[in-house]
This record gives sequence, structure tokens and C-alpha cells, in this order.
Amino acid sequence: MILGLVTAVAASACYGTGSVLQALGARRSARQEAAAGTLTEHGGPSLSSTAKAAVTWEFILGTVLDFIGFGLGALAAWLLPLFLSQTIISANLVITAVLSVRLLGLRLRRPEWLSIGILCGALVLLAVAAGPEGGHEADRTFHWALLIGSAVLIAGGSLLVRRLGSSGAIVAGLLSGLGFGALGIGVRILDGVQPFSPGALLADPALYAVLVGGLGGMYLHTVALQVGSVNGATAALVVGETVVPGAVGVLWLGDSSRDGLGWLAVSGFLLAVVSAVGVAYFGEEGGALQAAAEEEKASAGNPG
Repeated sequence: MILGLVTAVAASACYGTGSVLQALGARRSARQEAAAGTLTEHGGPSLSSTAKAAVTWEFILGTVLDFIGFGLGALAAWLLPLFLSQTIISANLVITAVLSVRLLGLRLRRPEWLSIGILCGALVLLAVAAGPEGGHEADRTFHWALLIGSAVLIAGGSLLVRRLGSSGAIVAGLLSGLGFGALGIGVRILDGVQPFSPGALLADPALYAVLVGGLGGMYLHTVALQVGSVNGATAALVVGETVVPGAVGVLWLGDSSRDGLGWLAVSGFLLAVVSAVGVAYFGEEGGALQAAAEEEKASAGNPG
């Protein structure tokens, strides 16, 4: 349990720092595209803009941290109940918020700090209430359902986000979180891990669900960072990667809380989700207000 908790916290730190670095690269690419007048008809970033964002040094460094976080998060998902591992990893929202103030110059308002504080409290409740993780076995049909669901989610979500354009940050963040959630579930049920068997691993549909969910989630998260608030997009991601895996772990994989503390686990879980939604809502609203203020300032400085 202790190793799992430490691993999940380390994964959270990697993801939180990586998100802010990726936001730096994504914003620079988005500004260049807007200046060049190459936005899509719906006001969102084009595929070429997203690709350009992915090759900035900030984005590359952030992606390296994401891959490290992925490895640590996969280990945490194996060692802890999913509702605990995914929620601790979702605390990267706190790191993202603090670093965004320092590196992106964002100004967080009182409702955002309050929501972040509630999230921290919810994590404490979950850590206290968590019992041993359940099993690592699932019916083969479940493995295939996870792969098909992940593919439909990422493909359909990408089309939807492109249609929403500049207003799709929260949706893109939520869908990316669902992709990362599928990744966590897939890691938990992988065949051929213990004992290690390359043949069984490569034949398992859950392995490809991990790849689809992870890569698709990274793409959608990049789009969300290009068009919206880093805190709002990350908070929406937190909801997606926490709710579904947590429910799957409890309903199908045997995850549970300590005896008599089920109410505490449910309370912590609901508080974590509600507070993340609060950060998403207030973060997106605050980001829009700050962007408008910066645009007005720029216009005042260039009256001609």
C-alpha cells in the first residue's frame, strides 16, 4: 500500500508539471496560428497547429514527464484500488494550478483556491478509507469492450472537439480524461503481466486499449490546452480519469474500502469529483476574463 501511495504521488507530480510545460508550448503554437489566420472554421486549432505544438521544447519536456508519470501511474493502478490511485493522480490539478501562477502568469481567484482545497481534503478522506485492491482478472469480453469503447471514444471525441472549435476546451479535457481512465483500467486487467508472458500480453485487447486511450488522451489534452484554461482543461480531465475507473474498480474488479468506512470513501470520491468540476468551471471562466483583459490591454497599447 505504501509503495502504491508513493508511486501515485510521484505520478501526480510528473503529470502536473508536464501539463503546465505542455500548455506553454501549446499556447505559443496557438498564438502563431491565430496570427497567421489558419484557425479552423469553428475557431479551433488545426491538426497542423497541434502537431507544431507537440515539437516545441516545452511540450517535449512535458511529454517526457507524462511518460514517466504514465509508468508510475500504471504501477499505482496495479498496487492500489483504482478509485484511490486515479484520485491521487488527479491531484496533479493542485500542482498544475500552483505552477500556472508562476509560469503562465495566471491569477487564480478565491473559488478556484477553495475548490483546490476541497480536493486536497477529499484525497485525505480517500486515503484513510481505502482498503486492499481487488483482482486483476476480467472476462475476455470486457477486454474487447474496453478496446472498442476506447477507439470509439477517441475517434468520435476528436471529431466532436473539432466541430466545437474554440469552445471545446472542457469537452476535450473530459474526453482526454476518459481516455486516460481507459488506460488505467487496461493496465489493471492486462494478461501476461504476472507471470510475464509476451505472447499473452500482445494477444490481449486491453494492451491496445491502453495505447489508444493513452495516445488519444494526449492528443485531446493538447487540443484542450490550446483553446482553453490549463486549470479548467486539467480539471475536466481529472473528472474523466477518476469517475469511470473508480466505478469500474468497485463494480467489476472487487475494489473496496476498509470495513465500516464505505461512507467515507464515497464522500471523499464525490467531493473530489465536485471540487474538480468547480476548478474546471471557475478556471475556464477566469481564463476567459483574463484573456479579455489582456486583449483589451493590447488594443489600448495599439490604438492605430
